[in-house]
Amino acid sequence: MKFKNNQLSKKNTTVASKNLITIIALLITTIFYGQTTISGKVVDNKNQPIFGANVYLDGTYDGATSDANGKFGFNTEEEGTQTLIISFLSYETKTINDEVSKMNNLQIKLRENVESLDAVVISAGTFEASDNSKVSVLKPLDVVTTASALGDFVGALQTLPGTTNVSEDGRLFVRGGSADETQIFIDGIRVFTPYTPTTNNIPTRGRYSPFLFDGITFSTGGYSSEYGQALSSVLLLNTIDEPDQEKTDIGIMTVGAALGNTQKWEKSSLSFNASYINLAPYLAIFEDRNE
Repeated sequence: MKFKNNQLSKKNTTVASKNLITIIALLITTIFYGQTTISGKVVDNKNQPIFGANVYLDGTYDGATSDANGKFGFNTEEEGTQTLIISFLSYETKTINDEVSKMNNLQIKLRENVESLDAVVISAGTFEASDNSKVSVLKPLDVVTTASALGDFVGALQTLPGTTNVSEDGRLFVRGGSADETQIFIDGIRVFTPYTPTTNNIPTRGRYSPFLFDGITFSTGGYSSEYGQALSSVLLLNTIDEPDQEKTDIGIMTVGAALGNTQKWEKSSLSFNASYINLAPYLAIFEDRNE
């Protein structure tokens, strides 16, 4: 009887072990089927793999990072429609809304972010008029919003410290020097006739529209030695590199009109401006005291 009892005990132990193994297998199978694998590959516009892109489900901790081949993969217990977010520095963030079960072997292409900011470098050094990042004084909008300038870049500069008005001449005088001692350069080329011709007792104006320039650099103090012929100051005008789009400008005044047009091609552009001014109607109403 004792031998039979031992055999029954061993048989019961074997059955219990088989039942335990079966339960564990069922649990593993349940866990396995309760998870969904999300995988794919991240590339750029040239189909080159992106290493280190972040891929995750929005609102969860489930995610992964793409490897050197751009591939990623992770498991999630989420079900139904979810939002998959793919992001990488200097690239536009991409979102995919779909069923989790369909997020397998994804081919994701990221586009470069053209609006990303460039690095900002702050440095200290001597004052130099050739460095636009340090001495850009006026932008085109600053010129036209200066009340006394009347849309003239020279008139706007005359409001700055260090400049003077001589007999309402209209030209640029700096620290007691003559107008010829203030040199004006456009894109590094010296301009010998920067002012419009005018009659006596009427202030002259600058020949150029402030909107033709990206920035106006003006120095009433020190400047680079490359402008050695300038005795009083240097005025640097830098034109806009390339227009953003084609446009037509039409201006109507009480004493005339203006017309401008810009044509843009792939690697070049062309702009022209024409203006007509007739003071006869004005002088007919407001008679001139000069004969």
